[in-house]
Amino acid sequence: MKFVTLSSSEAVSRAAGPNRVVLSSPARGAGSTLPRPRSSVVRLRRSGLAATTPEILASLGHATFIWDLATDEMRWLDGAEAIFGDAPAEALATGAAFTAMIEPSQREVRSEVVKHPPAVDPNEGVPYRIEYGVRTSLSAPMMWIEECGCWFAGPDGRPAAVHGIMRIDDDRHAREEHLVRLSQHDALTGEFNRSHLVRSLATAIENAERFRSTAAFMVVGIDHLSRINDAFGFDVADEVICELAARIRARLRSGDILGRFSGNKFGLILKDCGLHETAVAAERFLGGVRKTMVPTRSGPVAVTVSVGAVSIPRHARGVDDAINRAQEALEMAKARRRGSFAMWQPNVAREEQRRLNIRVTNEIVTALDEQRIGIAFEPVVEARTRGEVVFYESLVRLRQDKGEFLLGPEIVPVAEKLGLIRLIDQRVLELVAAELARHPEITLSLNISPATTGDPDWWASIQAILKGRPDIAQRLIVEITETAAIHNLDDLRGFISRLKNFGCRIAIDDFGAGYTSFRNLRKLGVDIVKIDGGFVRNVTSSADDRIFVQTLIELARRLGVKTVAEWVQDEEAAQLLADLGCDYIQGRLVGLASLQRPWLSDAGK
Repeated sequence: MKFVTLSSSEAVSRAAGPNRVVLSSPARGAGSTLPRPRSSVVRLRRSGLAATTPEILASLGHATFIWDLATDEMRWLDGAEAIFGDAPAEALATGAAFTAMIEPSQREVRSEVVKHPPAVDPNEGVPYRIEYGVRTSLSAPMMWIEECGCWFAGPDGRPAAVHGIMRIDDDRHAREEHLVRLSQHDALTGEFNRSHLVRSLATAIENAERFRSTAAFMVVGIDHLSRINDAFGFDVADEVICELAARIRARLRSGDILGRFSGNKFGLILKDCGLHETAVAAERFLGGVRKTMVPTRSGPVAVTVSVGAVSIPRHARGVDDAINRAQEALEMAKARRRGSFAMWQPNVAREEQRRLNIRVTNEIVTALDEQRIGIAFEPVVEARTRGEVVFYESLVRLRQDKGEFLLGPEIVPVAEKLGLIRLIDQRVLELVAAELARHPEITLSLNISPATTGDPDWWASIQAILKGRPDIAQRLIVEITETAAIHNLDDLRGFISRLKNFGCRIAIDDFGAGYTSFRNLRKLGVDIVKIDGGFVRNVTSSADDRIFVQTLIELARRLGVKTVAEWVQDEEAAQLLADLGCDYIQGRLVGLASLQRPWLSDAGK
């Protein structure tokens, strides 16, 4: 291939302004301004060798050129062939021909330098530095070119000539592309990470609305991944995640998008996908996972996934809606049966419950801020005499703006679901402790949520209250639901042990609803068992309930544990329970919860 070239002296003379010439060298960097040499030839004298400036630049992979803007002619010194060796000579002969080799989206980058220069030539040239991609032919791979140099103005002040240097800069762009990939992809699976998946979801929703098409967003959750972690270790769990990503990827259509949504979840964007197609796709993914076991270094592992999806834009016109509803559908699928699929559909009752949750949440937060959380007191009495109050159960109440009260069953479930129960338990603890301090003649119990048993703030509060106050501790009974006893036996045992060291007594509330074994009761060392009211309510009419309650009472007595029967409605039930050996009763017969303090005299002392 033949290139138009200049002599070394002509090139340097033409490239230089009145005082300087812009060249690029490793020592000075691209666009460095070098003093104009006295001679047009720079001689390198080392071991008897000599080289011209263009030769030195060519040996470093640089090509030098002069571009006459009036004629559009480009004339090249040494190095052009090394960079553009397979390009036809005519492609390098003019600025227009060279521009045609630049990637279409980047052509303006070069033309802007001379068409709309950002500066005025001070008769020394205006330096510039640009980057762009070039293909020497349609089938050739793109290479990145770094070009730096100076443009020089003509009599009208506009650019008339450009003198510059080019070099291939693929390595840096490869590193940049690698960094971009890392910022967009999950390190473990190589699929999109959550942030890039969410951006893609936003684009998919926008396109579906713009082009009146239908898409779906799907969340695939790995069932019981924590069990795999516990049984085999995190390395094996990572193998499972990678294998499932590969299986899902293999079953995607062209154009669909897969990403790692969270630790055990994948997110999928299925374009041009209606309700029926979404269900078919979900079954395809479910079958691809459950059909064969996942091979790992610890042997094959059986895995299932559950899938939830939402139709876009029919039921999700924004990213938050799509994510929340797909995850809601996933939870519905898991609740129905692990390894199944659920599609999100509007549900009037669910939306009403959600609005109620929001309202109650606002009520709770505001009430906590305004100290409108209070307690009511329900008496627990001797079963045989039905007169002497043994202790009062403290039940949470929330006073609303209009003076009405929300009861515990209206507050606690929502507070537990939304993570507010610890704040409520903290407030009730403070109120109960203050009541015990003011009235040394009473004993109170308070209920705590399973979540509170592991709350360090609650423990720090009760520790501060009871430390050095055995008179309060001995009159405080902490009631823990049977659910907490079932799921956190080891942790709960330590919690109970610390409370008993202060002198508190422990009660298991709603006993029988979860069928906790008496072996666990003995391990926990509880003092009181409160028999779930669902069995007590029909104890006189149901032989099954009566036998069950009798068995609980007998076993508790053998363990030295006191029993309380809840929801006692009438005298007949109370007498039967007393005959069965129940120690205490509470319920409508002996008095419902009251905001008044029953232990105070009418004089209000």
